[in-house]
Amino acid sequence: MRLHLISVGTRMPAWVKEAYHDFAKRLPHECRLILHEVEAGKRGKNTDVKRLISAEGERMLAVIPKNALCIALDVEGVQWNSEKLAGALNNWMASGEDVALLVGGADGLAPACLQRATSRWSLSQLTMPHMLVRVVLAEQLYRAWSIGRGLPYHRA
Repeated sequence: MRLHLISVGTRMPAWVKEAYHDFAKRLPHECRLILHEVEAGKRGKNTDVKRLISAEGERMLAVIPKNALCIALDVEGVQWNSEKLAGALNNWMASGEDVALLVGGADGLAPACLQRATSRWSLSQLTMPHMLVRVVLAEQLYRAWSIGRGLPYHRA
């Protein structure tokens, strides 16, 4: 089983890359986290934002592996605590199916991405920069894996 983080944006600051990779490399081969960066649309004064979001969504949908369980990271989604995520991760690993986690750009996810998703997950009711979501997501997946293995990383 592989976790595919499909995220809008290709030019991240060094601290984002470093923090993301620090947690991603801690995950074992059986639940490897793979980042797929999707080019963000060019925003300008007269940008048609709906068209831009739709184009970003098309690029995201093209990257989702065939038959992958698809989860949209969405502020209106269900919030999970770390233990609930650990249970979900264990279920995903047991199924053997790949999981695609969709993170939109500055203007959110395309409606087509939300429709493709089998569920929506909210990391927080706070608005987060999409680059920070990568880091939080990688850390939480590592934490969930640690909980499932009884490792001391997680302390309630």
